[in-house]
Amino acid sequence: MSEKNTTSSRTLAQRIGRSEISVVIGAFIIAAIIGSVLILIANEDVRESFGYVFARPSDFFEASWAAIAGAYEAMFRGAIFDYNARTTALMWRPLFETLTVATPLIIAAYGMAVGFRAGMFNIGGTGQLLMGAAMSGYVGFTWTFLPPVVHLIVALIVGALAGAAWGGIAGFLKARFEANEVISTIMLNWIAVSLLGFLLTTEAFTAANSSQPVSPDVAVNAQLPTLLTGYRLHAGIVIMLLAGVFMWWLLTRSSLGFKFRTVGENPRAAQVAGIKVGTTSFLVMVVAGALVGLAGSVHLLGTEHRLTSGIAGSIGFDAITVALLGRSGPVGILLAGLLFAALGVGGRFMESSQGVPIDLVSIVQALVVLFIAAPPLVRTLTGLSFLARDKKDDDTPSVSAAPATEESDASTATVGTSETPAVAGSHRADAPADGTTDASKEA
Repeated sequence: MSEKNTTSSRTLAQRIGRSEISVVIGAFIIAAIIGSVLILIANEDVRESFGYVFARPSDFFEASWAAIAGAYEAMFRGAIFDYNARTTALMWRPLFETLTVATPLIIAAYGMAVGFRAGMFNIGGTGQLLMGAAMSGYVGFTWTFLPPVVHLIVALIVGALAGAAWGGIAGFLKARFEANEVISTIMLNWIAVSLLGFLLTTEAFTAANSSQPVSPDVAVNAQLPTLLTGYRLHAGIVIMLLAGVFMWWLLTRSSLGFKFRTVGENPRAAQVAGIKVGTTSFLVMVVAGALVGLAGSVHLLGTEHRLTSGIAGSIGFDAITVALLGRSGPVGILLAGLLFAALGVGGRFMESSQGVPIDLVSIVQALVVLFIAAPPLVRTLTGLSFLARDKKDDDTPSVSAAPATEESDASTATVGTSETPAVAGSHRADAPADGTTDASKEA
Protein backbone atom coordinates (compact mmCIF):
# COMPACT_ATOMS: atom_id res chain seq x y z
CA MET A 1 0.00 0.00 0.00
CA SER A 2 2.83 2.35 0.85
CA GLU A 3 4.52 1.59 -2.48
CA LYS A 4 1.30 2.50 -4.32
CA ASN A 5 1.05 5.77 -2.43
CA THR A 6 4.69 6.53 -3.20
CA THR A 7 4.18 5.79 -6.89
CA SER A 8 1.03 7.91 -7.11
CA SER A 9 2.71 10.81 -5.32
CA ARG A 10 5.66 10.61 -7.70
CA THR A 11 3.30 10.58 -10.69
CA LEU A 12 1.44 13.62 -9.34
CA ALA A 13 4.71 15.47 -8.73
CA GLN A 14 5.88 14.69 -12.26
CA ARG A 15 2.61 15.96 -13.72
CA ILE A 16 2.93 19.18 -11.76
CA GLY A 17 6.54 19.61 -12.80
CA ARG A 18 5.81 19.03 -16.48
CA SER A 19 2.54 20.98 -16.65
CA GLU A 20 2.39 24.14 -18.76
CA ILE A 21 0.08 25.71 -16.18
CA SER A 22 2.81 25.29 -13.57
CA VAL A 23 5.20 27.16 -15.85
CA VAL A 24 2.73 30.04 -16.20
CA ILE A 25 2.14 30.24 -12.45
CA GLY A 26 5.87 30.02 -11.79
CA ALA A 27 6.58 32.77 -14.32
CA PHE A 28 4.08 35.06 -12.62
CA ILE A 29 5.50 34.33 -9.16
CA ILE A 30 9.06 35.07 -10.30
CA ALA A 31 7.91 38.28 -12.00
CA ALA A 32 6.04 39.32 -8.84
CA ILE A 33 9.17 38.74 -6.74
CA ILE A 34 11.26 40.87 -9.10
CA GLY A 35 8.50 43.49 -9.03
CA SER A 36 8.67 43.50 -5.23
CA VAL A 37 12.39 44.19 -5.38
CA LEU A 38 11.74 47.11 -7.72
CA ILE A 39 9.09 48.44 -5.32
CA LEU A 40 11.68 48.41 -2.55
CA ILE A 41 14.17 50.26 -4.73
CA ALA A 42 11.58 52.91 -5.62
CA ASN A 43 10.47 53.46 -2.00
CA GLU A 44 12.16 56.38 -0.25
CA ASP A 45 11.73 55.00 3.29
CA VAL A 46 13.35 51.72 2.31
CA ARG A 47 16.31 53.48 0.74
CA GLU A 48 16.74 55.68 3.79
CA SER A 49 16.58 52.78 6.29
CA PHE A 50 19.01 50.78 4.17
CA GLY A 51 21.68 53.37 4.99
CA TYR A 52 21.83 52.19 8.61
CA VAL A 53 20.62 48.61 8.10
CA PHE A 54 23.43 47.12 10.21
CA ALA A 55 22.73 49.48 13.11
CA ARG A 56 18.95 48.94 13.16
CA PRO A 57 17.94 46.18 10.75
CA SER A 58 14.39 46.14 12.11
CA ASP A 59 13.72 49.56 10.57
CA PHE A 60 14.74 48.28 7.15
CA PHE A 61 12.57 45.17 7.35
CA GLU A 62 9.59 47.12 8.66
CA ALA A 63 9.90 49.68 5.87
CA SER A 64 10.29 46.92 3.28
CA TRP A 65 7.22 45.07 4.50
CA ALA A 66 5.19 48.27 4.62
CA ALA A 67 6.20 49.16 1.05
CA ILE A 68 5.44 45.75 -0.47
CA ALA A 69 2.26 45.11 1.52
CA GLY A 70 0.98 48.62 0.87
CA ALA A 71 1.62 48.36 -2.86
CA TYR A 72 -0.12 45.01 -3.33
CA GLU A 73 -2.94 46.00 -1.00
CA ALA A 74 -3.53 49.13 -3.07
CA MET A 75 -3.50 47.03 -6.24
CA PHE A 76 -6.12 44.70 -4.78
CA ARG A 77 -8.29 47.60 -3.66
CA GLY A 78 -8.00 49.26 -7.04
CA ALA A 79 -8.71 46.15 -9.11
CA ILE A 80 -10.98 43.86 -7.08
CA PHE A 81 -12.61 45.26 -3.95
CA ASP A 82 -12.07 48.54 -2.13
CA TYR A 83 -13.06 47.75 1.45
CA ASN A 84 -12.22 51.31 2.55
CA ALA A 85 -14.81 52.91 0.25
CA ARG A 86 -17.74 54.78 1.76
CA THR A 87 -20.56 52.86 0.08
CA THR A 88 -21.12 49.32 -1.14
CA ALA A 89 -21.41 50.53 -4.73
CA LEU A 90 -17.98 52.16 -4.52
CA MET A 91 -16.54 49.03 -2.93
CA TRP A 92 -17.45 46.91 -5.96
CA ARG A 93 -16.60 49.55 -8.56
CA PRO A 94 -12.98 48.30 -9.05
CA LEU A 95 -14.17 44.79 -9.97
CA PHE A 96 -16.61 46.04 -12.58
CA GLU A 97 -13.97 48.41 -13.94
CA THR A 98 -11.58 45.47 -14.31
CA LEU A 99 -14.25 43.52 -16.22
CA THR A 100 -14.86 46.53 -18.47
CA VAL A 101 -11.18 46.90 -19.32
CA ALA A 102 -10.74 43.15 -19.81
CA THR A 103 -13.61 42.77 -22.30
CA PRO A 104 -12.00 44.15 -25.50
CA LEU A 105 -8.60 42.82 -24.43
CA ILE A 106 -9.88 39.24 -24.20
CA ILE A 107 -11.76 39.44 -27.52
CA ALA A 108 -8.62 40.70 -29.25
CA ALA A 109 -6.57 37.95 -27.59
CA TYR A 110 -8.96 35.36 -29.03
CA GLY A 111 -8.11 36.67 -32.49
CA MET A 112 -4.40 36.50 -31.76
CA ALA A 113 -4.74 32.94 -30.50
CA VAL A 114 -6.39 31.82 -33.74
CA GLY A 115 -3.29 32.93 -35.60
CA PHE A 116 -0.95 31.31 -33.08
CA ARG A 117 -2.77 27.97 -33.30
CA ALA A 118 -2.35 28.12 -37.08
CA GLY A 119 1.36 28.85 -36.83
CA MET A 120 1.06 32.53 -37.79
CA PHE A 121 2.38 35.31 -35.55
CA ASN A 122 -0.08 38.16 -35.99
CA ILE A 123 1.41 41.44 -34.76
CA GLY A 124 -1.26 43.55 -36.45
CA GLY A 125 -3.73 43.71 -33.59
CA THR A 126 -3.45 47.48 -33.28
CA GLY A 127 -4.20 48.10 -36.95
CA GLN A 128 -7.09 45.63 -37.07
CA LEU A 129 -8.55 47.09 -33.88
CA LEU A 130 -8.27 50.66 -35.19
CA MET A 131 -9.98 49.78 -38.46
CA GLY A 132 -12.76 47.97 -36.63
CA ALA A 133 -13.30 50.91 -34.29
CA ALA A 134 -13.14 53.47 -37.12
CA MET A 135 -15.69 51.75 -39.35
CA SER A 136 -18.10 50.86 -36.56
CA GLY A 137 -17.80 54.41 -35.25
CA TYR A 138 -18.60 55.82 -38.68
CA VAL A 139 -21.72 53.66 -38.84
CA GLY A 140 -22.54 54.64 -35.27
CA PHE A 141 -22.57 58.41 -35.76
CA THR A 142 -23.65 58.48 -39.43
CA TRP A 143 -26.29 55.82 -40.06
CA THR A 144 -28.71 57.25 -37.54
CA PHE A 145 -31.70 56.26 -39.68
CA LEU A 146 -31.40 52.64 -38.53
CA PRO A 147 -33.62 51.31 -35.71
CA PRO A 148 -32.01 50.93 -32.26
CA VAL A 149 -31.17 47.21 -32.16
CA VAL A 150 -30.39 46.99 -35.87
CA HIS A 151 -28.10 50.01 -35.64
CA LEU A 152 -25.98 48.37 -32.94
CA ILE A 153 -25.80 45.01 -34.72
CA VAL A 154 -24.83 46.61 -38.04
CA ALA A 155 -22.12 48.69 -36.35
CA LEU A 156 -20.64 45.58 -34.73
CA ILE A 157 -20.74 43.60 -37.98
CA VAL A 158 -19.14 46.41 -39.98
CA GLY A 159 -16.36 46.69 -37.40
CA ALA A 160 -15.68 42.95 -37.57
CA LEU A 161 -15.66 43.06 -41.38
CA ALA A 162 -13.22 45.99 -41.36
CA GLY A 163 -10.85 44.07 -39.09
CA ALA A 164 -11.22 40.99 -41.28
CA ALA A 165 -10.38 43.00 -44.39
CA TRP A 166 -7.33 44.55 -42.71
CA GLY A 167 -6.11 41.17 -41.54
CA GLY A 168 -6.92 39.68 -44.93
CA ILE A 169 -4.39 41.99 -46.55
CA ALA A 170 -1.59 40.33 -44.59
CA GLY A 171 -3.12 36.93 -45.27
CA PHE A 172 -3.22 37.59 -49.01
CA LEU A 173 0.40 38.73 -49.03
CA LYS A 174 1.34 35.58 -47.13
CA ALA A 175 -0.62 33.23 -49.41
CA ARG A 176 0.20 34.85 -52.75
CA PHE A 177 3.73 36.18 -52.28
CA GLU A 178 4.90 34.30 -49.14
CA ALA A 179 5.41 37.63 -47.36
CA ASN A 180 6.34 37.30 -43.71
CA GLU A 181 3.21 38.06 -41.67
CA VAL A 182 5.24 39.64 -38.85
CA ILE A 183 6.66 42.33 -41.13
CA SER A 184 3.44 42.91 -43.07
CA THR A 185 1.26 43.24 -39.97
CA ILE A 186 3.70 45.63 -38.30
CA MET A 187 3.65 47.85 -41.39
CA LEU A 188 -0.15 47.64 -41.53
CA ASN A 189 -0.23 48.88 -37.94
CA TRP A 190 1.59 52.07 -38.93
CA ILE A 191 -0.63 52.50 -41.97
CA ALA A 192 -3.75 52.14 -39.82
CA VAL A 193 -2.52 54.68 -37.26
CA SER A 194 -1.73 57.21 -39.99
CA LEU A 195 -4.97 56.48 -41.83
CA LEU A 196 -7.07 57.07 -38.72
CA GLY A 197 -5.18 60.29 -38.05
CA PHE A 198 -5.98 61.42 -41.57
CA LEU A 199 -9.65 60.44 -41.28
CA LEU A 200 -10.01 62.49 -38.10
CA THR A 201 -9.02 65.58 -40.08
CA THR A 202 -11.76 65.06 -42.67
CA GLU A 203 -15.23 66.51 -42.41
CA ALA A 204 -16.88 63.09 -42.36
CA PHE A 205 -15.07 62.01 -39.18
CA THR A 206 -14.52 65.28 -37.30
CA ALA A 207 -16.98 66.53 -34.71
CA ALA A 208 -18.66 69.84 -35.49
CA ASN A 209 -17.23 72.93 -33.79
CA SER A 210 -14.24 70.97 -32.47
CA SER A 211 -10.63 71.99 -32.87
CA GLN A 212 -9.42 68.58 -31.68
CA PRO A 213 -9.07 65.50 -33.92
CA VAL A 214 -12.06 63.67 -32.44
CA SER A 215 -15.18 62.26 -34.03
CA PRO A 216 -18.78 62.88 -33.01
CA ASP A 217 -20.26 60.65 -30.35
CA VAL A 218 -21.91 57.53 -31.69
CA ALA A 219 -25.69 57.59 -31.53
CA VAL A 220 -27.31 56.19 -28.42
CA ASN A 221 -28.98 53.54 -30.56
CA ALA A 222 -25.53 52.22 -31.55
CA GLN A 223 -24.05 52.17 -28.05
CA LEU A 224 -23.75 48.95 -26.09
CA PRO A 225 -26.13 49.18 -23.13
CA THR A 226 -24.72 49.25 -19.62
CA LEU A 227 -25.60 46.29 -17.43
CA LEU A 228 -25.59 48.03 -14.04
CA THR A 229 -26.47 51.58 -13.13
CA GLY A 230 -23.52 53.60 -11.92
CA TYR A 231 -20.89 51.37 -13.54
CA ARG A 232 -19.25 51.31 -16.96
CA LEU A 233 -19.75 47.56 -17.40
CA HIS A 234 -21.66 47.02 -20.65
CA ALA A 235 -23.12 44.24 -22.77
CA GLY A 236 -19.79 43.75 -24.49
CA ILE A 237 -18.95 41.21 -21.80
CA VAL A 238 -21.65 38.96 -23.27
CA ILE A 239 -20.05 39.34 -26.71
CA MET A 240 -16.72 38.45 -25.14
CA LEU A 241 -18.10 35.20 -23.72
CA LEU A 242 -19.75 34.33 -27.04
CA ALA A 243 -16.48 35.02 -28.85
CA GLY A 244 -14.73 32.55 -26.55
CA VAL A 245 -17.33 29.88 -27.32
CA PHE A 246 -16.94 30.59 -31.04
CA MET A 247 -13.17 30.24 -30.83
CA TRP A 248 -13.48 26.93 -28.97
CA TRP A 249 -15.97 25.58 -31.53
CA LEU A 250 -13.92 26.81 -34.48
CA LEU A 251 -10.64 25.24 -33.39
CA THR A 252 -11.94 22.01 -31.88
CA ARG A 253 -15.21 21.14 -33.62
CA SER A 254 -15.11 22.56 -37.15
CA SER A 255 -13.34 21.26 -40.24
CA LEU A 256 -11.93 24.73 -40.88
CA GLY A 257 -10.38 24.78 -37.43
CA PHE A 258 -8.88 21.36 -38.08
CA LYS A 259 -7.22 22.78 -41.17
CA PHE A 260 -5.95 25.73 -39.13
CA ARG A 261 -4.36 23.46 -36.53
CA THR A 262 -2.95 21.07 -39.11
CA VAL A 263 -1.27 23.87 -41.04
CA GLY A 264 0.08 25.28 -37.79
CA GLU A 265 1.55 21.99 -36.63
CA ASN A 266 2.97 20.74 -39.95
CA PRO A 267 2.39 22.73 -43.16
CA ARG A 268 4.17 20.14 -45.31
CA ALA A 269 2.00 17.30 -44.02
CA ALA A 270 -1.10 19.45 -44.47
CA GLN A 271 -0.18 20.07 -48.09
CA VAL A 272 0.38 16.35 -48.67
CA ALA A 273 -3.05 15.68 -47.15
CA GLY A 274 -4.65 17.96 -49.73
CA ILE A 275 -5.08 21.09 -47.61
CA LYS A 276 -4.40 24.32 -49.49
CA VAL A 277 -1.90 25.97 -47.18
CA GLY A 278 -2.04 29.37 -48.88
CA THR A 279 -5.83 29.59 -48.77
CA THR A 280 -5.85 28.41 -45.17
CA SER A 281 -3.29 31.05 -44.17
CA PHE A 282 -5.45 33.72 -45.79
CA LEU A 283 -8.56 32.52 -43.93
CA VAL A 284 -6.63 32.44 -40.66
CA MET A 285 -5.80 36.13 -40.93
CA VAL A 286 -9.36 36.95 -41.96
CA VAL A 287 -10.85 35.22 -38.91
CA ALA A 288 -8.21 36.65 -36.58
CA GLY A 289 -8.74 40.15 -37.97
CA ALA A 290 -12.51 39.82 -37.59
CA LEU A 291 -12.20 39.01 -33.89
CA VAL A 292 -9.73 41.84 -33.27
CA GLY A 293 -11.90 44.24 -35.28
CA LEU A 294 -14.88 43.16 -33.18
CA ALA A 295 -12.83 44.01 -30.10
CA GLY A 296 -12.32 47.52 -31.47
CA SER A 297 -16.04 47.87 -32.10
CA VAL A 298 -16.89 46.74 -28.57
CA HIS A 299 -14.32 49.11 -27.10
CA LEU A 300 -15.72 52.07 -29.03
CA LEU A 301 -19.44 51.35 -28.77
CA GLY A 302 -19.29 50.26 -25.14
CA THR A 303 -16.69 52.48 -23.46
CA GLU A 304 -15.23 55.33 -25.52
CA HIS A 305 -18.23 56.33 -27.70
CA ARG A 306 -16.02 58.56 -29.89
CA LEU A 307 -12.98 58.10 -32.08
CA THR A 308 -9.59 59.51 -31.13
CA SER A 309 -6.15 58.82 -32.51
CA GLY A 310 -5.17 56.94 -29.36
CA ILE A 311 -8.32 54.87 -28.95
CA ALA A 312 -6.47 51.57 -29.34
CA GLY A 313 -4.06 52.29 -26.51
CA SER A 314 -1.99 49.20 -25.84
CA ILE A 315 -4.81 46.70 -26.37
CA GLY A 316 -3.37 45.36 -29.62
CA PHE A 317 0.00 44.46 -28.13
CA ASP A 318 -1.38 43.43 -24.74
CA ALA A 319 -3.62 40.95 -26.57
CA ILE A 320 -0.50 39.18 -27.84
CA THR A 321 0.75 38.85 -24.27
CA VAL A 322 -2.62 37.61 -23.03
CA ALA A 323 -2.84 35.01 -25.81
CA LEU A 324 0.65 33.73 -24.99
CA LEU A 325 -0.03 33.72 -21.26
CA GLY A 326 -3.30 31.86 -21.82
CA ARG A 327 -1.55 29.26 -24.01
CA SER A 328 -3.95 30.13 -26.86
CA GLY A 329 -6.88 28.43 -25.12
CA PRO A 330 -10.29 30.07 -24.45
CA VAL A 331 -10.27 29.53 -20.69
CA GLY A 332 -6.60 30.40 -20.32
CA ILE A 333 -7.08 33.61 -22.31
CA LEU A 334 -10.09 34.54 -20.19
CA LEU A 335 -8.11 34.17 -16.96
CA ALA A 336 -5.01 35.87 -18.38
CA GLY A 337 -7.08 38.78 -19.68
CA LEU A 338 -8.70 39.29 -16.29
CA LEU A 339 -5.27 39.17 -14.65
CA PHE A 340 -3.75 41.73 -17.01
CA ALA A 341 -6.76 44.03 -16.71
CA ALA A 342 -6.55 43.80 -12.92
CA LEU A 343 -2.85 44.68 -13.03
CA GLY A 344 -3.56 47.72 -15.19
CA VAL A 345 -6.56 49.02 -13.22
CA GLY A 346 -4.98 48.25 -9.86
CA GLY A 347 -1.67 49.74 -10.96
CA ARG A 348 -3.25 53.14 -11.53
CA PHE A 349 -4.76 53.12 -8.04
CA MET A 350 -1.44 51.92 -6.61
CA GLU A 351 0.34 54.85 -8.24
CA SER A 352 -2.12 57.42 -6.92
CA SER A 353 -2.34 56.05 -3.37
CA GLN A 354 1.15 54.66 -2.74
CA GLY A 355 3.28 56.64 -5.17
CA VAL A 356 4.55 53.48 -6.87
CA PRO A 357 5.16 54.17 -10.58
CA ILE A 358 2.72 52.31 -12.82
CA ASP A 359 5.67 51.50 -15.07
CA LEU A 360 6.49 48.74 -12.60
CA VAL A 361 3.27 47.00 -13.64
CA SER A 362 4.40 47.06 -17.26
CA ILE A 363 7.74 45.61 -16.19
CA VAL A 364 5.99 42.75 -14.36
CA GLN A 365 3.82 42.05 -17.41
CA ALA A 366 6.86 41.98 -19.68
CA LEU A 367 8.74 39.71 -17.28
CA VAL A 368 5.85 37.25 -17.27
CA VAL A 369 6.03 36.94 -21.04
CA LEU A 370 9.82 36.73 -20.95
CA PHE A 371 9.79 33.83 -18.50
CA ILE A 372 6.99 32.02 -20.32
CA ALA A 373 9.18 32.10 -23.42
CA ALA A 374 11.86 30.19 -21.46
CA PRO A 375 10.13 27.27 -19.68
CA PRO A 376 13.40 25.50 -18.74
CA LEU A 377 14.53 28.61 -16.87
CA VAL A 378 11.23 28.80 -14.96
CA ARG A 379 11.38 25.10 -14.08
CA THR A 380 14.93 25.52 -12.80
CA LEU A 381 14.22 28.61 -10.70
CA THR A 382 11.03 27.21 -9.18
CA GLY A 383 12.21 23.64 -8.67
CA LEU A 384 9.74 22.21 -11.17
CA SER A 385 12.58 20.46 -12.97
CA PHE A 386 13.23 18.43 -9.81
CA LEU A 387 9.57 17.41 -9.62
CA ALA A 388 9.47 16.54 -13.31
CA ARG A 389 12.48 14.25 -13.06
CA ASP A 390 11.64 10.60 -13.69
CA LYS A 391 12.67 8.74 -10.55
CA LYS A 392 11.86 5.27 -11.89
CA ASP A 393 15.28 5.05 -13.46
CA ASP A 394 16.85 5.49 -10.05
CA ASP A 395 14.90 2.55 -8.60
CA THR A 396 15.19 0.15 -11.56
CA PRO A 397 18.46 -1.82 -11.99
CA SER A 398 20.07 -1.59 -15.38
CA VAL A 399 19.62 -4.47 -17.84
CA SER A 400 23.35 -4.99 -18.27
CA ALA A 401 23.80 -5.53 -14.56
CA ALA A 402 21.19 -8.30 -14.39
CA PRO A 403 22.71 -11.82 -14.35
CA ALA A 404 21.96 -14.02 -17.32
CA THR A 405 19.72 -17.01 -16.65
CA GLU A 406 19.22 -20.27 -18.45
CA GLU A 407 15.71 -19.23 -19.44
CA SER A 408 16.95 -16.04 -21.00
CA ASP A 409 19.66 -17.94 -22.89
CA ALA A 410 17.12 -20.40 -24.18
CA SER A 411 14.75 -17.67 -25.25
CA THR A 412 17.57 -15.94 -27.08
CA ALA A 413 18.34 -19.13 -29.01
CA THR A 414 14.73 -19.62 -30.10
CA VAL A 415 14.27 -19.46 -33.85
CA GLY A 416 11.18 -18.60 -35.83
CA THR A 417 9.71 -15.72 -33.82
CA SER A 418 9.52 -12.28 -35.32
CA GLU A 419 10.42 -10.55 -32.06
CA THR A 420 13.71 -12.43 -31.56
CA PRO A 421 16.79 -11.57 -33.59
CA ALA A 422 17.72 -14.48 -35.85
CA VAL A 423 21.23 -14.81 -34.46
CA ALA A 424 21.02 -18.42 -33.32
CA GLY A 425 19.32 -19.57 -36.48
CA SER A 426 21.59 -17.74 -38.88
CA HIS A 427 24.49 -19.41 -40.71
CA ARG A 428 27.98 -19.18 -39.38
CA ALA A 429 30.32 -16.97 -41.27
CA ASP A 430 32.60 -19.91 -42.09
CA ALA A 431 29.76 -22.27 -43.15
CA PRO A 432 28.81 -22.82 -46.78
CA ALA A 433 25.80 -21.07 -48.10
CA ASP A 434 23.85 -24.32 -48.65
CA GLY A 435 24.06 -25.22 -44.95
CA THR A 436 26.26 -28.38 -45.40
CA THR A 437 29.35 -29.02 -43.31
CA ASP A 438 32.71 -30.57 -44.14
CA ALA A 439 31.76 -33.75 -42.29
CA SER A 440 28.64 -34.24 -44.37
CA LYS A 441 30.63 -33.75 -47.56
CA GLU A 442 33.12 -36.45 -46.57
CA ALA A 443 30.26 -38.82 -45.76
